[in-house]
Amino acid sequence: MTDLISAAGLKKLEEEYHQLWRVERPKVVQGVSDAAAEGDRSENAEYIYGKKRLREIDRKLKHLGSRLKVLRVAGPPARPGSVTFGCWVTYEDEGGLSRCYQLVGPDEIDVTEGRISIDSPVGQALLHKKLDDEVVISRPNGELTVYITDISATQPDSNSE
Repeated sequence: MTDLISAAGLKKLEEEYHQLWRVERPKVVQGVSDAAAEGDRSENAEYIYGKKRLREIDRKLKHLGSRLKVLRVAGPPARPGSVTFGCWVTYEDEGGLSRCYQLVGPDEIDVTEGRISIDSPVGQALLHKKLDDEVVISRPNGELTVYITDISATQPDSNSE
């Protein structure tokens, strides 16, 4: 698992951690405490749900805490000559369909925003390739050959899909 992250991605994870620790967890702890004070805990849905929610929050805090300790911020690529971490890569397949993705670490994946993991099969296939390179991407339903049409440090216009 890659321990690289963008500065924006790190900030987002830190904000999530602090939101859970300073806002969500105290609110749930208070709710559990109030529900426990009402008496029989075995039939108290608020108490049971609150304890379950508290375990979920603690599990997420533990995961975020361990990730935040090992993550290294990677600066944005200046003028990428080849595909590297943080780059936006536009490619076209044999059918003329164009796609654009940013290669990010596993903590920043959001396919709806065009961010895919540098560790994914697509990310690995694109890594270190150059403009106009032909790239073969191995997929479960067969190989896909694509051609890199753009490599950019910033997100291109969103018309490219």
